Amino acid sequence: MDIVSPTIINLIIFVLAIYVGYHVVWTVTPALHTPLMAVTNAISAIVIVGAMLAAALTETTLGKTMGVLAVALAAVNVFGGFLVTRRMLEMFKKKDRPAKAVEGKH
Repeated sequence: MDIVSPTIINLIIFVLAIYVGYHVVWTVTPALHTPLMAVTNAISAIVIVGAMLAAALTETTLGKTMGVLAVALAAVNVFGGFLVTRRMLEMFKKKDRPAKAVEGKH
């Protein structure tokens, strides 16, 4: 006899993961955003591999559709993550200062 439905338990875990994830991401200092994005890209790459396996090994049309959708969304996430990481790294580059014109010297 189940006291609490497994669906309710899974929903509670999902809501708690959203809550914890929100607070973890918004409390990261700006200096750690670039390494965090690199780790996120690595996790998304693992998700792509898992989604490919799920799509290939599933026999139902719904399973294959969900696997292909997961691959597409994770690929967009990886691509966007690389764009954001690249932009953030460019912010840390030193900018070249133009040479000052020297007056009176030939």
